[in-house]
Amino acid sequence: MKLAPLFSIGALAAISLLGCSNQSADTTDGSSATSQETTVLRFSHFWPATSSISKEVFEPWAKQIETDSDGRLKVELYPSAGLAKADVTYESAAKGTIDIGSQAHGYTNGRFPLTQITELPGLSNSATQMGCMLQTLYDDGTLASEYEDTHLLFMYGGGPGALHTTDKLIRTPADMKGMRIRRPSAVAGDIIESAGASPVGLPANDMYTSLQRGVVDGLSFPWEAVTAFKIDEITKYHTNIPFYSSALMVTMNKDKYDNLPDDLKQVLDKNSGMALASKVGEVFDKHDQMAIQAAKDKGDEIVEIPDPLNDPDWKGPLERGTQKYLSDVNALGLDADGVYEKAKAASAACKV
Repeated sequence: MKLAPLFSIGALAAISLLGCSNQSADTTDGSSATSQETTVLRFSHFWPATSSISKEVFEPWAKQIETDSDGRLKVELYPSAGLAKADVTYESAAKGTIDIGSQAHGYTNGRFPLTQITELPGLSNSATQMGCMLQTLYDDGTLASEYEDTHLLFMYGGGPGALHTTDKLIRTPADMKGMRIRRPSAVAGDIIESAGASPVGLPANDMYTSLQRGVVDGLSFPWEAVTAFKIDEITKYHTNIPFYSSALMVTMNKDKYDNLPDDLKQVLDKNSGMALASKVGEVFDKHDQMAIQAAKDKGDEIVEIPDPLNDPDWKGPLERGTQKYLSDVNALGLDADGVYEKAKAASAACKV
């Protein structure tokens, strides 16, 4: 009978020790070591899960952050606009509906008027150059005011946007008259309209069915994205003309970032900025070339217009579209001309 109380005391002691296994414990220097909770960051973007940027940039980026934080940060990826529609992803991050989001600036025309100056023709001939130009102009403060309601992680750019059509090859602007062309942004829309076509606004995720149903006759899109969104299954004519480039960003809810411990902020800072802009550029440029070769192998018709600003047919529409956009931004009381000059300087410095 005397053994029972002793066993009970021992069992209680063991249970007590087990219950404290996740609590603070004394260390050899007298301080307390506490278990670290994992902070989950929900990252919504519009790219398909099978796209090159999702598999070769966002997934490794998420793993690197988890590794560098010793598991205290975990990034959950939601591709194909899984948590926020493509055109409200930035605002969702600002409001805290999501923690991190990636969006093309052109999905919210008028929200980033200065940033979209970088999309104008003649400024970029590769995704690497575009991303470098964007990140440079953000880092030097030229564009920073447009992102004050979030914590920007990094900018990135798409490769030059070509024209891809289903039933007709576009050789000159005259061939575009009467066509309905999906435009990715106001910049590209102004140029498409100046060439005589009707620009149509569509999110990237809606383009496949819109082409199938004849809602649009073609679209302006980087080559990499043509394969990412399976547009290559429908289009067979391509005008390889760098008449615009898309600006994109990855940004984070400001409060979520500010409330992290300093060492976790440093993990995110280390995995942000120009290094990531360059990484995306490398991936996009590689896949642009792969997509062009695939179109050639498929037997698609491709016309090359490598320098449209010096092409007698294309120069006029591109210059008119450029001036219209700059005039519209100047009318908002913003220094569009000054930013355009800075963008040209950054473009030259970032040229590959």
